[in-house]
Amino acid sequence: MPVMATEIPQAAAYFDADDCDLAEFVAITSASLNAKQVPHASAIKASIPLYDLSALGPALNSPDARRALMAEWAQVLGDGSGVLVLKNAYADTACIDAATQIFNRIIAAEKQAKGGGADHFATAGNNDRIWNALQKLCEQAPDVFALYFSSPAVDAVCEAWLGPGYQMTAQVNLVRPGAAAQEAHRDYHLGFQTNEVSRLYPAHVHLLSPTLTLQGGIAHCDMPVESGPTKLLPFSQRYAAGYTAWRRPDFRAHFEAHCVQLPLSKGDAFFFNPALFHAAGANSSSDVQRMANLLQISSAFGRAMETIDRQGMCERLYPVLLSLLETGRLSPARLQAVIAASAEGYSFPTNLDLDPPLDGLAPETQQALFHRALAAHWTEDAFREALVRQAKRQQSR
Repeated sequence: MPVMATEIPQAAAYFDADDCDLAEFVAITSASLNAKQVPHASAIKASIPLYDLSALGPALNSPDARRALMAEWAQVLGDGSGVLVLKNAYADTACIDAATQIFNRIIAAEKQAKGGGADHFATAGNNDRIWNALQKLCEQAPDVFALYFSSPAVDAVCEAWLGPGYQMTAQVNLVRPGAAAQEAHRDYHLGFQTNEVSRLYPAHVHLLSPTLTLQGGIAHCDMPVESGPTKLLPFSQRYAAGYTAWRRPDFRAHFEAHCVQLPLSKGDAFFFNPALFHAAGANSSSDVQRMANLLQISSAFGRAMETIDRQGMCERLYPVLLSLLETGRLSPARLQAVIAASAEGYSFPTNLDLDPPLDGLAPETQQALFHRALAAHWTEDAFREALVRQAKRQQSR
């Protein structure tokens, strides 16, 4: 089993920033990744394994090979370097280009309407960001959404870390030339809390938090290092007290001195443990408009960052997916990926008086309903009515 962080000392029921040990952090982040640990990787750069999906694609069609690859990815994300890169995650980048056009239109419209949105860890105005890009893309172009989120590789890495029923959210970030770098940080859940709040949570919750979320990104353009791809400190997710340490100047100084950046190509994807110390780099290029779709994927057992109208997304996607299936343009693996990225995959919470489990211990999920409707070639109206009935059963009254 992967170890998520260093052992918690017997007396350390809680973590405090003043008690964090930089020397221990330095020792942990001085590790290196051995090629024997990542037999499926095509290369290792700065202890970050790179996986060539143009070669590994067939493995995702075999249940046993897929499971072996997922186990390797979970090991990397947990006890390994904490980050991996999927080269050629999108062999055909036409859907990337189509989504980019839509995202640019959304950015322009939102800036005109309200001046743009703030960022978590950067000054407002340095970046253009689209909150809830997942739903907005689906609403504006469900056909593009279907092809964009039909990546079996993205589906597999999400399942590798979080298991089935994960909840996809996405926020597009556009960093323009001259934009400054972010400061080192950890991410959602505890990474979004102040030190005063995070220190109130017991140490075991600090170890739980990273297992509830997976961070990722899809490159919408070529990203040379000078354009500022994400700065990463491999193995830093293994430091147990990191959620209370990442704001300390000495830890941030070590991060800046030892972090690494890897260039990415359009259609590449990268994923990392949310406890990894990381930060967006400065865009020192003269002409690269660095756009990435930042994926924030949550466990079915956790709380996603954004509220998503998944019922509305399902309604819009259904005729698109039905057409793609009937014309043989969408494989079962790609269909699974699209539905996993859009529909709710967990049965709870629900009103068990109205929505009791009938064929097991849990009621039918929205994802299962979606698959059942497609298999039976329901009409759009029939599927919409079934979604409404399911939603009513789940309501408290």
